[in-house]
Amino acid sequence: MRLSTYSHSIPKWLKLRGQRLPLKSTLALAIVTAMVITGCNPAMLKSDASQPPQIVLAILEGPKTFNPVISQDKTSSDVGGMIFAGLTEQDPFTGEIKPSLAKSWSISADKLRIVFTLKENLKWSDGHPLTADDVDFTYNQLYFNEAIPTGMRDVLRIGQSRALPKVRKLNDLQIEFTLPEPFAPFLGTTGTGILPAHILKETVEKKDKDGNLLFLSTWSVDTPPGKIPASGPYKIRNYTTSERVVFERNPSYWKKEAGNQLPYIDRVVWEIVESTDTFLLQFRSGGLDSVFVYPEYFSLLKKEEDRGNFTIYNGGPNYGTTFILFNLNTGSRNGKPLVNPIKSRWFNNLKFRKAIAYGIDRQRMVNNIYRGLGEPQTSFVSVQSPFYYDGLKGYDYDPEKARQLLKQAGFKYNNKQQLLDDRGNRVSFTLTTNSGNKIREGMGSQIAGDLGKIGIQVNFSPIAFNVLTNKLSNSLEWECVLLGFTGGNEPNSGANIWNPDGSLHMFNQKPKPGQTPLQGRKVDPWEEEIGQLFIKGARELDPEKRKAIYAEIQTLVEEKVPFIYLVNPLALGAVRNNIQTIEYSALGGAFWNLEELKITE
Repeated sequence: MRLSTYSHSIPKWLKLRGQRLPLKSTLALAIVTAMVITGCNPAMLKSDASQPPQIVLAILEGPKTFNPVISQDKTSSDVGGMIFAGLTEQDPFTGEIKPSLAKSWSISADKLRIVFTLKENLKWSDGHPLTADDVDFTYNQLYFNEAIPTGMRDVLRIGQSRALPKVRKLNDLQIEFTLPEPFAPFLGTTGTGILPAHILKETVEKKDKDGNLLFLSTWSVDTPPGKIPASGPYKIRNYTTSERVVFERNPSYWKKEAGNQLPYIDRVVWEIVESTDTFLLQFRSGGLDSVFVYPEYFSLLKKEEDRGNFTIYNGGPNYGTTFILFNLNTGSRNGKPLVNPIKSRWFNNLKFRKAIAYGIDRQRMVNNIYRGLGEPQTSFVSVQSPFYYDGLKGYDYDPEKARQLLKQAGFKYNNKQQLLDDRGNRVSFTLTTNSGNKIREGMGSQIAGDLGKIGIQVNFSPIAFNVLTNKLSNSLEWECVLLGFTGGNEPNSGANIWNPDGSLHMFNQKPKPGQTPLQGRKVDPWEEEIGQLFIKGARELDPEKRKAIYAEIQTLVEEKVPFIYLVNPLALGAVRNNIQTIEYSALGGAFWNLEELKITE
């Protein structure tokens, strides 16, 4: 699982096939950051008779690397999803795991041995054969390599021992995975992209002058695209910093339809756009072929469907979560606490967190910010997932109950109705989010106003993507953030969030390998319990028993409030009518089958 920043104009199929990295220590906040449009007119990129068929989409920030294994931003991971296929892929309507690079697989009676058989005659875009050597290399030398920071290990660690599967090549077309114990989510993890051994093998055998693997500096954004072979339907054509990423069809792509080589559309352009407002302007002017429909734009775009020759699709409740969370980390680094000890006492007080949850008016967010196109959110499991537990109570807006909880926790009010702690300190904290996302900026402003009504001063401060990323994954010095995670049907995709040592255990984050260690970091028993329940849930193969385990986890998360969930919006997307044939879903979006789509006149 990875952090989301509402960059839904990028095809959601990237989450379903190819690179489904859980975002290593990765804060793939896909933020609405900025392109100042200098000499770049997206309308000039529209398809016409003089150029091959293409789709123009929008992203909110350019990639930081073309190496998806070590990427720490969402766009970089999404580039990996465009160009690298996995052994399997997921059906966006049923959630079923289907073949991709693999033709088939067999599972032993004890569920511990899975043998994948690859399709015959697979090739990389440079013409080199794609074989079981690449699968063996990708897992054993990249994902399982402790010298390479990647969150894939979090998702593939199995059971109490946190052991990794053993991966072994049997022959050129077959690869064997041996598990230490039954692991129900296993097939869903094999959609992760396979990378080319013939290009990258040398980079894990040699080190630079500082003793780091060359792999860690391989495939920067300055790398000539011809040096990055693809196995997916597209390969990188070029990247212009702060302007666009252009993909072109992979001539060696294995998939065909009725004898026709796929993909049908020759080129995909990702325009780097400044803000959601600019998204709207460029889509309405014809410069973009699809756009995520933000609530404030829905009424306007709905009126323009016929004139603009596009359709707004509704996939139902969106997968993923939006939340605020407090930094519960009690650790210090080099003698300096990550969080002011006064505020850390507040944040680690359960009644304080519950009071905050009761103090936020989610229904007003739905009505005003989301224009009624959503509902209050209660769980980290997506509503459309079969593992969603509908018995949660949630935290309905109740400012009086919030005040009572605060008083029970030892807080008090002065004659100005400002909240003070038991030592007389004014209760105030900084709430941050990614700048440029109007929805989140609106939510943050409302949260500050709502909590002001119960005497809490919230200093809301949207900040740049790279600054926020550094706070969350490196310095670990922050107080409260407003963010989101992508979602899916399988709860275990969030194992790296709920394992106390996981790379996205954000509310009490352990430093990454190589970072300065912490002193005094504590893990509460309930954190350990949730981590153990995730192990139990992954071990259980009976769907109904698994569902009961995840219901227990959701109940415990609601009780301990490490995340304060906010709003679950509808998944809405606008797509030009000349793109055929769109099958829209909340899980897959509009472009999950991009290689099969056609552009008509």
